[in-house]
Amino acid sequence: MLIGVPKEIKNHEYRVGLAAAGVHELVRAGHEVVVERDAGRGAGIADEDYAAVGATIASSADEVWSRAEMIVKVKEPVGPEHELMRPGQILFTYLHMAPDRELTEAALSSRVTSLAYETVQLPDRSLPLLAPMSSIAGRLATQVASYHLMAPRGGSGVLMGGIPGTREANVLVIGGGVVGEQAARMARGLHANVTIMDINLARLSQISLTHEGTILTRYNTRLDLEEQVRNADVVIGSVLIPGKKAPKLVTDDMVATMKPGSVLVDVAIDQGGCFENSHPTTHDDPTFRVHEAIYYCVANMPGSVPVTATSGLTNATLPYVLKLANLGWREACRQDSALAKGLHTVDGVLYQSGVAEAHDIESAPLEDALGS
Repeated sequence: MLIGVPKEIKNHEYRVGLAAAGVHELVRAGHEVVVERDAGRGAGIADEDYAAVGATIASSADEVWSRAEMIVKVKEPVGPEHELMRPGQILFTYLHMAPDRELTEAALSSRVTSLAYETVQLPDRSLPLLAPMSSIAGRLATQVASYHLMAPRGGSGVLMGGIPGTREANVLVIGGGVVGEQAARMARGLHANVTIMDINLARLSQISLTHEGTILTRYNTRLDLEEQVRNADVVIGSVLIPGKKAPKLVTDDMVATMKPGSVLVDVAIDQGGCFENSHPTTHDDPTFRVHEAIYYCVANMPGSVPVTATSGLTNATLPYVLKLANLGWREACRQDSALAKGLHTVDGVLYQSGVAEAHDIESAPLEDALGS
């Protein structure tokens, strides 16, 4: 199979779909790989590095998209990339279609075969292709919150861990998944007071045991959430329902009760955000104010650490890329039920009920796409 790796064009997106090591494995398996010129530069990978492991360097995105049987990316196609998708081509990337009707319609009208990293799901319900970026986003969430708490950034001027004789910041993490636990670990490492809220009691018990009670846990009810938000210096939203829009848990009324200069980081913004007032921001202009609080809603946080992120993403996606290239999308999905859950569109038909619900359009059962 001929696999294409285009340069990412989203604002300050420096990651690339495959590291050189991943390209090498694909070439060793008998496949061809074409990489757009300078696609890996932001991640510290030169064109010469790709050429040295057998890739062909293309002069433009048009060349990559027009030649490749499968496109391997990082972020969802945006703007001019919508016109480059074509019938029968495999697109394997983060898609986040539920909050993005324009992309959904473009994928359907182009008749591309699209599979999303974020909905590939193992039998234990873990998300292997989302996990590495979730780990990064969770850790970054604490870093950016700490930075924006500083008075010159408009924050309250509270140091995360304080110093002896002063109070530490109160950090509330909503959602106890990979993002939430990583954010909480980082905040606790800075000696902040940290609470995770979730509706999964088993998960809360696991977190409490793992961290030996140093991270507090609370069951998420509306009354308790209101109290926790009111007392927080930082709120990190990390709620995820795979394939669906994130629920709006933190309301405008709750934010109005927060201390001036409090910081809210919405890591769920890729799926529409879990705060009522959230809207996507960029690394160029990452924050905005609501009442007297600061919102940080950058939709590609891991793109700011592309060397780490590209390596981690390739490690996770490569086995699936190889499977798709070796077997074709249909047989690969038949043999791997986790990969099959990533299938979004084929030949103008949608196969994700969560996306269908978000946009009030029809979807078909996955079995229809896979056949017997």
